[in-house]
Amino acid sequence: MIKRLARGPVSVHELTELFPVSQQMVSKHIAFLVRARIVIKTKRGRESVCALRPEGLRLAAEWALNYRRFWEESFDKLDVVLQELKKEEARDDKRKRKRS
Repeated sequence: MIKRLARGPVSVHELTELFPVSQQMVSKHIAFLVRARIVIKTKRGRESVCALRPEGLRLAAEWALNYRRFWEESFDKLDVVLQELKKEEARDDKRKRKRS
């Protein structure tokens, strides 16, 4: 939906035709994007038109990037711990073989 909105404003009806879901489901998705301030929905006569709000999308991308950094750092720390555990396990195995 966002990919389509990036090309320019589009009516809710047109968006509904693009996806194999009900009009109600598309409307709920649009309502979520409006609440998230990623999309602006306006009335043009009897038609509702949606447009991408670039500032909102930028803020969402920055938020996601911060979490990506957090998780990458966390996985890097976990990797260090796992490597240390593997080394300890290898040392223990070596000691056991020497005793046998």
